[in-house]
Amino acid sequence: MTASTEVLAHLHDLGLDYEVMDCDPALADTALFCEAYGVPLEKSANAILVASRKPEGHDAVCVVLAHTRLDVNGTVRRRLGVRKVSFAPGDLTKELTGQEIGGVTIFGLPDDLPVWLDSRVMDCDWVIVGAGSRSAKIKFDPGQLVGLEGYEVVEGLANE
Repeated sequence: MTASTEVLAHLHDLGLDYEVMDCDPALADTALFCEAYGVPLEKSANAILVASRKPEGHDAVCVVLAHTRLDVNGTVRRRLGVRKVSFAPGDLTKELTGQEIGGVTIFGLPDDLPVWLDSRVMDCDWVIVGAGSRSAKIKFDPGQLVGLEGYEVVEGLANE
């Protein structure tokens, strides 16, 4: 299995230029992938589903470079307008995105799930993101997302 059918269909619909990189599912987690395939952490973007706990039902996919940390208790919590938020567990991630942790991507997601990109991601000429499965990654220029519906660039979404 490589990239999920839904992800490839969405990429096609968006008209983006991209490259699918197959990978060993055992090496799908960021640090292992980067080491095994020679990708700098500064070019690897993690798509992370966050979910509110109080009240429940406020979710977003946040995209941050692998060498940074998502500001869950600051920027994310304030943007969701909730008291408590955390990284979504694997079962909720699968339920809401149809994707497994280690393969979560920003493509092929439900329309009602916002995608927030840390502004540092947009400074890259290319990044690697998940492909909807643990068997592949997508390499693309994030600048292609500017102006597309459903993608929002957020200053300070991540910290060093």
